[in-house]
Amino acid sequence: MNSLALLFCTALFCVLLYRFLTRRSPRLPPGPKPWPIVGNLPHLGPVPHHSIAALAKTYGPLMHLRMGFVDVVVAASASVASQFLKTHDANFSNRPPNSGAKHIAYNYQDLVFAPYGPRWRMLRKICSIHLFSGKALDDFRHIRQEEISVLTSALARAGPAPVNLGQLLNVCTTNALGRVMLGRRAFGDGSGGEDPKADEFKEMVVELMVLAGVFNIGDFVPALEWLDLQGVASKMKKLHARFDAFLGAIVEEHKISGSAGSERHTDLLSTLISVKDNADGEGGKLTDVEIKALLLNLFTAGTDTSSSTVEWAIAELIRHPKMMAQAQQELDAVVGRGRLVTELDVPQLTYLQAIIEETFRLHPSTPLSLPRMAAESCEINGYHIPKNATLLVNVWAIARDPEVWEEPLEFKPSRFLPGGERPNADVRGNDFEVIPFGAGRRICAGMSLGLRMVHLLTATLIHAFDWELADGQVPEKLNMDEAYGLTLQRAAPLMVHPRSRLSPQAFGK
Repeated sequence: MNSLALLFCTALFCVLLYRFLTRRSPRLPPGPKPWPIVGNLPHLGPVPHHSIAALAKTYGPLMHLRMGFVDVVVAASASVASQFLKTHDANFSNRPPNSGAKHIAYNYQDLVFAPYGPRWRMLRKICSIHLFSGKALDDFRHIRQEEISVLTSALARAGPAPVNLGQLLNVCTTNALGRVMLGRRAFGDGSGGEDPKADEFKEMVVELMVLAGVFNIGDFVPALEWLDLQGVASKMKKLHARFDAFLGAIVEEHKISGSAGSERHTDLLSTLISVKDNADGEGGKLTDVEIKALLLNLFTAGTDTSSSTVEWAIAELIRHPKMMAQAQQELDAVVGRGRLVTELDVPQLTYLQAIIEETFRLHPSTPLSLPRMAAESCEINGYHIPKNATLLVNVWAIARDPEVWEEPLEFKPSRFLPGGERPNADVRGNDFEVIPFGAGRRICAGMSLGLRMVHLLTATLIHAFDWELADGQVPEKLNMDEAYGLTLQRAAPLMVHPRSRLSPQAFGK
């Protein structure tokens, strides 16, 4: 009997051991073999959205990477992105832990990196009501147009020295947003004269975007975080201190003096301070830290993205003079040469809108989407996506997919015109072939403002000026290389000579 029991137990143990040893792990998406400890981090290279796009050609549009000890899944096609950001959007509504949110964004107390939940919804609601609603955008239309008028006057007065167009665009967008948020310009008078503070702020924003785009090894190998091997955390802390001093001074000034009353409408900061004990109308309270974190989001994400997109658009049109001429012809027909273009003209400017859509496609301001995290495990296209996996959507690669786009590397606004390949494309997160603002619950909160600002700025620069490159450069040899960061900057700034093409009264002369 004892022998039979022993034999039975031995057989059962062998069966269980066999099943344990031969059990099938859930099938993860394909991907390159990871290195020990660091995983696939070395595969990313200096320009991660390029490297990840190249890997997707080998492993497919749904790819698994092992970054240190973190599972990362990459969506590199419109159909796969739709699965994550539409079908499974609720499961991917949170952000993974990261050093940028911890050290720069007030330890996740901002809108961009806040955990999905009541606090995030409150911050989103505040922005939606007071800053990005249709009424708010219409109320502040005159500010955008006034600041762009200041920019055009400065460009019309430009002397023989070339101008750094991206820098002037950044000052314009920052001052326009500053007047809405603070009731005053952030820098000088916006005329384009030397302003060390404006230069410093631009450098701070660019540094933030570069640091935020770094794949910090401490985020993926927690045991190494304290070593700060790349020096990223140290740089982030120093940069945060500079931003905090800038924003803290603004908040304290507003508390003491209130809005200066120079604008026809109350600025956002005064509104936030006045309603901080009932910020969302439902008893939600705002702290000073949350107010500063919100201002940080708006000043960084709301300025550099718009100005860099316009800089890319003008660079492409300089390279394609026939397209520039066609856009100017449309503007002359709709607006004439006696005044500047306004936002109310934009709906009639079909070719201009196609130019903007093509710029968003070829040069998305955020080439790799801000990361999201799986709340629970799920299945996508037959593959297992582990709980807590980080999701990256390669917006840049999706918009250059040869399976979707004809001549995807060419700048062709005509593809968005009636009769083109994508005449009804929507960049607002509904058509996953081109999603420059993301999609789903965590789509860019400032999308509506960004669209208005990019359209008006680009239209004005096309309409008001002819453009010559500095130092005798020829358009076909213009450097179009990218500098990687969280946002897509030009590797070389666009240095140009603007030549006025409107009547003097259009510039207020």
